[in-house]
Amino acid sequence: MPQTISMASDHRGVSLKAALRGKLEALGYAVHDFGPMTEAEAVDYADYAAPAARAVAEGKAARGIVICGTGLGVMYTANRFRGVRAALVADVETAKLAREHNDANMLALSGNRLDFATAWPIVEAWLATPFAGGRHQRRIEKIDELTQ
Repeated sequence: MPQTISMASDHRGVSLKAALRGKLEALGYAVHDFGPMTEAEAVDYADYAAPAARAVAEGKAARGIVICGTGLGVMYTANRFRGVRAALVADVETAKLAREHNDANMLALSGNRLDFATAWPIVEAWLATPFAGGRHQRRIEKIDELTQ
């Protein structure tokens, strides 16, 4: 069974989301796109990022990608869900570290600042990088304990 990726955006991230979704599906990922499907009208990022994050929190998706103008709003929304670790990423090195050190299970991207050619290597690195565990696992557990 292919790994499921939840995706969502606001109107500023629709085109980048569509391009990334197409590439992910071509590679065999199952993608659940929570919308929106058009950039015709302005929408509130939280209305779309929340269901995508909920899917990750509930184990219905292994990982998620959320996109808004800056990436900040969708990251804030996603991180409100227990067990979600959404990282705002703008380069490959940070994508690798977000996975390796923080086990980031959601990726937040800026639809205003990234095009597909720049975003795809970030997504690719994030998907390919394993979590290192060890001392990093202890730190994630500590965050969970301190925020309960």
